[in-house]
Amino acid sequence: MKKRFRPISLEAYSKPLYVLVIDILREAIINGTLRPGEKILEGRLAEELGISRTPVREALRNLEQEGFIRIIPRKGVCVAEFSEEDIEETFQVRTALELLAVELASARIDAAGEAALRKVLQEEEEAIESGDLVAQVSKDTEFHEHIYRIAGNQKLIQVMSNLREQITRFRFVSIGGRGRGKEVLLEHEGIFEALVRKDADLARERIYRHVQSTKEALLEAIRRSREKSGEESQESDNE
Repeated sequence: MKKRFRPISLEAYSKPLYVLVIDILREAIINGTLRPGEKILEGRLAEELGISRTPVREALRNLEQEGFIRIIPRKGVCVAEFSEEDIEETFQVRTALELLAVELASARIDAAGEAALRKVLQEEEEAIESGDLVAQVSKDTEFHEHIYRIAGNQKLIQVMSNLREQITRFRFVSIGGRGRGKEVLLEHEGIFEALVRKDADLARERIYRHVQSTKEALLEAIRRSREKSGEESQESDNE
């Protein structure tokens, strides 16, 4: 089996070892290197990273608390799968917060805020043209976070920060699942236009459609992934 993780170079880091492992695994799950439902073998992971099992075990316990993995007694560790209930609840909260964010931002946006958003949109377009999924997700996240900052509500920023990792993981699946990068950019440009016009109603309408489209793309990608896994499992059973 092909190795997917490089040994950790301890000289380059000042963090505790288990924290480094958390960062590595969280990033691998968010960007899809480790897929939902995939098993994580503690011993193999420790070997690839060139460390003992103790920091790996501690990292896995922390990631379970964050909801990224599941530790099943007598069965092992696997990447947590998305449940439709979890997706629905997350998007209910996100929708409400995004609507509030654009309403506040449409009244507060200034030349600096407009310039910052315009720059992100340009960089997002470049990421799409280069086919860089990681950069596309990064710019998608950055676009929304600029809106939160323009909105100027610190509690809003704090609550959205708590959802950041989960939403980022969703973004990788929804954008990468069907190559939705160009659609996302067009939706972002529409939201930007409404904010610059200081049209709160239009901004709310466009952010709502954007979030719903993202949810639908996510659910579609998950359904296709499950169908593919089922087909692969059936082919394996027939061999």
